[in-house]
Amino acid sequence: MTDLYVNRDREVEMFQVLHAHSCGPEIYCSFQNGICYEFVRGTVLDDELLRQPSIYRLIAAEMGRIHSIQPKCGLSVEPLLWTKMSHFLKLVQNSINNEQRCVKSPVNLQAVPSVDTLSLEMESLKKHLSQIHSPIVLCHNDLLTKNIIYNHNEGMVKFIDYEYADYNYQAFDIGNHFNEFAGVNDVNYSLYPSRELQRDWMTAYLESYKHSAGHEVTVTEAEVTQLYIQVCKFSLASNFFWGIWAILQSHYSSIDFDFQRYATARLNYYFEKKEEYFGLMAN
Repeated sequence: MTDLYVNRDREVEMFQVLHAHSCGPEIYCSFQNGICYEFVRGTVLDDELLRQPSIYRLIAAEMGRIHSIQPKCGLSVEPLLWTKMSHFLKLVQNSINNEQRCVKSPVNLQAVPSVDTLSLEMESLKKHLSQIHSPIVLCHNDLLTKNIIYNHNEGMVKFIDYEYADYNYQAFDIGNHFNEFAGVNDVNYSLYPSRELQRDWMTAYLESYKHSAGHEVTVTEAEVTQLYIQVCKFSLASNFFWGIWAILQSHYSSIDFDFQRYATARLNYYFEKKEEYFGLMAN
């Protein structure tokens, strides 16, 4: 089922690119809907460690390293966000159409907007974010705590699971990670990182990003503020993206998880913060 919305060939390519830049494990082989890759030493990060400055600065620095990886010479790259989001919506609509034609009862998703409403909202979001000019970089795109391995002995973190890794907006990858502070099984946005934590995180990120790209490492308050505003805005796109993903899962997945509840939580927070974040501007 995951082959409907995950490009396995692209996933293997991302493994190879990240490993070539010492940011990911070596991939040994791939087979139908599966891969075998090098063991990554360490422990899966938990939600408490995510908030410790010594840990979140490591995460920020590692993301900065990955974002600095340049595409092959002359290769034009496009952000994953809009094509993937459109694909999700198309799959949801196809599923609804199929359920209406079959005896099978359609999935009850009364708490979430219709596909038509979501499509119009996506265009509104795309129009606003296209004016932000966030750089297109190599992104993980799914950096929840369970995709971060912490090696205490070596004082380092590594990211795993590259199903959604691809070129995308810099601010999306960061905002998406911040949204994951709220959790998965019981989404609680009171756990969203404070402005102070975000700015400290972004300072560590920019230092790493600039250093890895061979630029002057000095980071100004104005640069942090600009990135903060961009990340707030693209965090909206993250909530919208995973909200649609959860609607899709509710139609197709056999996993025992309340995808409707998750979709509702992500989309509700999107609409709750939309006006505030759309209104943010650099002084």
